[in-house]
Amino acid sequence: MNKQESDILNTLLLKPYINQRILAEVSGHSLGVVNRSLKELIKADYLDESIRPTVKAITEFKQKTPQRAVILAAGFGMRMVPINTEMPKGLLEVNGEPLIERIIKQLHEVGIKEIYVVVGFMKEKYEYLIDEYCVELVVNDDYAVKNNLHSIKLVKEHLENAYIIPCDIWCDRNPFHRHELYSWYMVSDMVVNESNVRVNRKMELVTVPESSGGNAMIGICYLVKEDADTVAKCIEELCKNQRYDGAFWEEALYNKDRMIVLARVVHSADVVEINTYEQLREIDSDSNQLKTDAIQAICNALKAKPEAVMDITVLKKGMTNRSFLFTCKGKKYIMRIPGEGTDQLINRRQEAAVYQVIDGKHICDDIAYINPQNGYKITEFLEGARVCNPLNYEDVKKCMMRLHAFHDLKLKVNHEFDIFWQTEFYETLWDGTPSIYKDYEKTKANVLSLKPYIDVHVGEKVLTHIDAVPDNFLFVEKDGKEEIRLIDWEYAGMQDPHVDVAMFCIYSLYNKRQVDRLIAAYFTEGCSDEIRIKIYCYIAACGLLWSNWCEYKRNLGVEFGEYSLRQYRYAKDYYRIVQEELKKQGEEE
Repeated sequence: MNKQESDILNTLLLKPYINQRILAEVSGHSLGVVNRSLKELIKADYLDESIRPTVKAITEFKQKTPQRAVILAAGFGMRMVPINTEMPKGLLEVNGEPLIERIIKQLHEVGIKEIYVVVGFMKEKYEYLIDEYCVELVVNDDYAVKNNLHSIKLVKEHLENAYIIPCDIWCDRNPFHRHELYSWYMVSDMVVNESNVRVNRKMELVTVPESSGGNAMIGICYLVKEDADTVAKCIEELCKNQRYDGAFWEEALYNKDRMIVLARVVHSADVVEINTYEQLREIDSDSNQLKTDAIQAICNALKAKPEAVMDITVLKKGMTNRSFLFTCKGKKYIMRIPGEGTDQLINRRQEAAVYQVIDGKHICDDIAYINPQNGYKITEFLEGARVCNPLNYEDVKKCMMRLHAFHDLKLKVNHEFDIFWQTEFYETLWDGTPSIYKDYEKTKANVLSLKPYIDVHVGEKVLTHIDAVPDNFLFVEKDGKEEIRLIDWEYAGMQDPHVDVAMFCIYSLYNKRQVDRLIAAYFTEGCSDEIRIKIYCYIAACGLLWSNWCEYKRNLGVEFGEYSLRQYRYAKDYYRIVQEELKKQGEEE
């Protein structure tokens, strides 16, 4: 059977045959297609002469009847800022009903009770579904670092005669049926640039060049046994390759330039994927999830109504925070929302005190609002700004001149950032879990042995940025002149300003030649051997500090890949470099 014949046979199982015109209206196919299909179905013994399904047809229906469903609900839903800081996307409410509950109820309506929900982010908030709807929760521990291809891998044994459903959709009409005769993937009749597939005349889903426009991909899929087996094997192979860590599960549906399943096209108004705050506001302006703390903070700070907050766009997820861009009263702003576990890492009152000290000195971005309790911050968006390129030496020299000028102001606050104390503190946050590094205790002892040298050679302590990394230097045009603003002062405190030089090096993943070149850019008047060796000591100490920080974040499910490994290497390599430099000094004396 082709797709048209399957659709018509499915219609005849649900509604008895009256005439071809009514059959055409119900099935959605033309009279010509209905006429040809009926002849083929009779010839193939799926219909008898009275246009009634035969035993063969009923047997095939039973073999392909939907039996179960998989709902994908593990991800952050990053584009849902600021809602995703308080609620996982599957529990967003439309007309007072959580999205995932509506999906489950629609599945129950067609007799599907075997439902697997793959969870990860805020997984505990889904626990009630077990008692309420008898679903089974499957936990994806890798949700923070891998995409939903790996969620599907966890349930690949349950894909036969199964619906696969994203949790962030709202279906006006029930998209599920008691009977299916073939595998399909749902797309909308709306054409969007973000899609890389389109429906051809054979109702196949074929790939199209990027940004050339395709049918909007809804994400609901149905798999009969044969296709489910193929998809499960493909998923197994793809998950063995790290290149697919960020892949969507749909990768497993492709065979060269097309999907192995047919298209099911729905009207764009019937199924809505809710990916953003504004999409939720558009479909239900009274949704409880629209009343977030972040939006309320914006309204209070900028004296605006919620509907004035527009064009919300998620920015790249940072190491510590989530941030989003928005427009209000014709101006662009960035709002920072602290990420997982940052309440343990950062004293927001101290951060607010730093901003108070540097206010009006044109050092940082323009702060419109900061909350010393929860860390919410609103800054004016700097149009056309770019970050420092650590591989462009002209950029680096300008940033070091700006940094030196800031240090020369010798600003003061009432708190200190103690590298060694912070290192021990981050270690306590591991809750007794040993380090992932086998030789951690030896490395730690080596780094601690550098403290006496640092203490002897430390100069005057002033307000130091601590996180003076390339991404925090912004180049902006003001009145036809280039300015450099230093942003993100969360860790700032009293310290030896040369710590900022070390921090720039380790975040840039510099080798020793690049480190020495950076030191020369900062110390245009020349740098003594003692100060240079002290900076090497700071590189080792800061490497261990951020390695410990990464271990804490790793326990929260946030992984930093090469960055984490390289920080630990700095701790080891620069301890050795310091020893070599001190030995060389001794020999010269």
